[in-house]
Amino acid sequence: MECPHLSSSVCIAPDSAKFPNGSPSSWCCSVCRSNKSPWVCLTCSSVHCGSYRCDDFVVNDTKLGLVQKVREHLQNLENSAFTADRHKKRKLLENSSLNSKLLKVNGSTTTICATGLRNLGNTCFMNAILQSLSNIEQFCCYFKELPAVELRNGKTAGRRTYHTRSQGDNNVSLVEEFRKTLCALWQGSQTAFSPESLFYVVWKIMPNFRGYQQQDAHEFMRYLLDHLHLELQGGFNGVSRSAILQENSTLSASNKCCINGASTVVTAIFGGILQNEVNCLICGTESRKFDPFLDLSLDIPSQFRSKRSKNQENGPVCSLRDCLRSFTDLEELDETELYMCHKCKKKQKSTKKFWIQKLPKVLCLHLKRFHWTAYLRNKVDTYVEFPLRGLDMKCYLLEPENSGPENCLYDLAAVVVHHGSGVGSGHYTAYATHEGRWFHFNDSTVTLTDEETVVKAKAYILFYVERQAKAGSDKL
Repeated sequence: MECPHLSSSVCIAPDSAKFPNGSPSSWCCSVCRSNKSPWVCLTCSSVHCGSYRCDDFVVNDTKLGLVQKVREHLQNLENSAFTADRHKKRKLLENSSLNSKLLKVNGSTTTICATGLRNLGNTCFMNAILQSLSNIEQFCCYFKELPAVELRNGKTAGRRTYHTRSQGDNNVSLVEEFRKTLCALWQGSQTAFSPESLFYVVWKIMPNFRGYQQQDAHEFMRYLLDHLHLELQGGFNGVSRSAILQENSTLSASNKCCINGASTVVTAIFGGILQNEVNCLICGTESRKFDPFLDLSLDIPSQFRSKRSKNQENGPVCSLRDCLRSFTDLEELDETELYMCHKCKKKQKSTKKFWIQKLPKVLCLHLKRFHWTAYLRNKVDTYVEFPLRGLDMKCYLLEPENSGPENCLYDLAAVVVHHGSGVGSGHYTAYATHEGRWFHFNDSTVTLTDEETVVKAKAYILFYVERQAKAGSDKL
């Protein structure tokens, strides 16, 4: 039975407080019995959760400010020595962050314009993706130039809003919160931006990401792009999606790729098309189908999986080209993937091959570093060599003769890196280039870095931007 107060009162996460009804670790949701991210109602002490099974969570304070009073009480209970030590550490971090934003240019000191994102509790997976997307200029500019949408009117107009279960789905806009976040990231603020409003919208429309557990950055990116795509199809701020696209002169009809409906800026920039070619080994019947994609997931070939660093001398270094070749090479399907041949009228052994029929403006490559072995999901920690400039995709095209020499060359814009041993643990950071300089985005901290550091990273997701102007021929 649901708590009658959840829509009108307030809940707090009990892991930071002690209450007479048992320790937080022993609490579980009264609806689904989950002990992940438990919340307690301050009115009736009912315990619920923020998992995807339940939709019973709120994050705003009450009119009487009960949450704030609880926080103040807990703060007063802290040991004064511990408080002083924490304050000292915070000051050191702030000074370090401020100093990292200073840059020598032509003998004078200037500030870094990039802004970090606060970690809201294992949200580094989201921060790394947001920072990467913010450095894809054409994609980022499109959202930043959209008109603002006022989600609240009347007395609450202009105030900071928290998207909760009680507000209803009609007042939640992922596009709007995404736009606000992107606008905040390159304003030169010395203070890290808190993406809490965006994160609460994510909780609302993407139940898989509720709670504060570590999530997979690639999975989050796909959910984010898919939901942005769907929301843009429905129109934005009274302006139809097609009208918005027509206003953007850089998105021509020939560059559109439809995924789940009409084209949007998401598919216009990230959308490509694969040709999936299957041949029956018994009768030779060939089957072809075209599949749209927003990114390509590449296996790291098994012969390289024992190599853990670039400097090891136990064979050749795995390259991005090896991963692309493994993805597109002809392969025989195993017994669990038998092809239903329409001519033979039964499942038969067959071969499969992928061709790229259309390349996207931004080529997103996901290296499959996590795989299941028995009952565990392990990480492939192999270093994969990747180029900063001149990734040549022409040899993977179905009709390479129809593409110009520059249309197949890509330059790196951003890299997402996973540090650690498992998908449910570890830490995500991102490298991205902006106006010719490389930055390292580590949640709240943003630092300048160099190309030598970037190429040594064990990439998880790579964002390559189609080269527009003629340049050097540093090909992969």
